[in-house]
Amino acid sequence: MRVLLVEDDIALSMGMEYALKKEGFEVKVCKNLKESRAEFNNEIALILLDIMLPDGTGYDFCQEVRKGSDVPIIFMTALEEEGNIVMGLDMGGDDYITKPVRIRELVSRINAVVRRKGAVKEETTSTIVSGDIIIEPLKCKVYVNKVEVPFTAGEYRLLLLLIENKGNVIPRNTILEKLWDCDGNFVDGNTLNVYIKRLREKLEDDTKTSRYIETIRGFGYRWKEEVNSNGTFQ
Repeated sequence: MRVLLVEDDIALSMGMEYALKKEGFEVKVCKNLKESRAEFNNEIALILLDIMLPDGTGYDFCQEVRKGSDVPIIFMTALEEEGNIVMGLDMGGDDYITKPVRIRELVSRINAVVRRKGAVKEETTSTIVSGDIIIEPLKCKVYVNKVEVPFTAGEYRLLLLLIENKGNVIPRNTILEKLWDCDGNFVDGNTLNVYIKRLREKLEDDTKTSRYIETIRGFGYRWKEEVNSNGTFQ
């Protein structure tokens, strides 16, 4: 797998490049946005992206990439505030990891993101309908009140997980395990909070009285049963 590592800290990038190559990855290192733009192509399978760069921000590069590519992007930065996480995920990031980076954790996250991307693209002929929400899994499209709404891969995966378990309470730990396809020990719960918040904003008319996603305090979340006009859940 060819990874584009965008990191301006030379010592850190050298260490990460060495460690990732030992894990079997092919790594191309760029220290700024200019180099990243020149090196990005269809052969890049995943981007590890710092935010604070000499000639701009990782947010800028993420937006540029998302205009024409769904290549997995993992933000990798010292900025750990929730606002930074929200911005990164809203702009199309698939995951967000804070420094210092543990290489085994990073490799697990890389593998999990790649698996999630594959799961999102799995072929299925079913159309899922719940209330005013229509999901076309084959096309990875979501419509709310007949209007297409964009979702990141993580948000989309969480939406499917909730709907597939409609009516049942899913514990937070279980969601993290399913969402990242790993044991969930190193996953920051703040990221799940961000996903839930963004789903509600995209799906609900009033996020204070959620029609679909119900918070079960102390346990997790439940997708409320909704039916289409024919009285069925497809």
